[in-house]
Amino acid sequence: MKQSLKVGSAFIGIIVGAGFASGQEILQYFTSFGIAGTIATFISTVLFAYLGMNLTRLGSRLQTTSHKEAIYRISGKYFGILIDAIIIFTLFGVGVVMIAGAGPIFSQQFGWSAALGSTVMALLIIFTVMLNVDKVVTIISSITPFLIAMVILLCIYSIATFDSAIAVLDPIATAQTSAVSNLFVSGINYVSFNIAVGASMSLVMGGTIEDEKVAARGGLIGGLVLGIMILLSHFAIFSKIDEVGTSEMPMLQIASNLSPALGVIMSVILFGMIYNTGASMLYSFTARFAEQGTKQFRMLVVIVGILAYVLSFVGFTGLVSFFYPLIGYLGLFLVVALVIADIRKTRKVA
Repeated sequence: MKQSLKVGSAFIGIIVGAGFASGQEILQYFTSFGIAGTIATFISTVLFAYLGMNLTRLGSRLQTTSHKEAIYRISGKYFGILIDAIIIFTLFGVGVVMIAGAGPIFSQQFGWSAALGSTVMALLIIFTVMLNVDKVVTIISSITPFLIAMVILLCIYSIATFDSAIAVLDPIATAQTSAVSNLFVSGINYVSFNIAVGASMSLVMGGTIEDEKVAARGGLIGGLVLGIMILLSHFAIFSKIDEVGTSEMPMLQIASNLSPALGVIMSVILFGMIYNTGASMLYSFTARFAEQGTKQFRMLVVIVGILAYVLSFVGFTGLVSFFYPLIGYLGLFLVVALVIADIRKTRKVA
């Protein structure tokens, strides 16, 4: 069970990056639909649990060290090329968003240069990816519990100090920009996007577990907890939408409003979660093209890291609102492939 919990915690850490931990994703995908956005959170929870279980179980079954082997195995030669390309594009793109996401933490919380935050993040990610996959998974899973605790705390605070009628807050919430125009599509698109984001590292992580039942249970736990975190974050942001609706990082704003000290703690946690996802994205992207530990791998890490850093200056909120829904639609190809693989019970050929 301990190993399953570690896998589940790491799965959450892979998915939860700048957009989720900051509240920007939750605002655009769920809270922007008002209280009705709660329906979308339930849709996402069910899909996260099912697909998380499938991903880690498939990685364990195939004992894969890169997503390439697993994807071509479950999708075939030609469909596999398409899904492989989507994942590669996603890995790099989300890495860019993570580096961009460090900027608002420095500027919003401390009044420092956003460029400094992105620079520090880029350097940390590049150095981290030089480590092996086991160390990366350990780093990812170790920070996740702190975020879960903070989300629960902020949700309790937001609900306990809830002093406005739903009828008053609902119009404010629905006036916010939505990533996707339809409520039901939004719940599906959010999961599809995140599965495209987390598929590569989740498959590799599952490949480190010999018992596929343990791996599957870890993915299931991770998916369920992730869904609960989405629901809690949605409630927290909705109840304070009149205060945080215009903030780039709503959850950070809620924490800062509660206590400046808590705002600093939340900033550190946010930075850690952004770092988690950024490191796993760059690791998985580089591992797709070069063997870990080689000179070629290290050189590619530096090149890709620098390129992602340069592109991160496009801006955090803009990248989330444009890039995430696009990947969500493309990620549906991967979701379909995973469902088919689950039905067929693909196995590794000796």
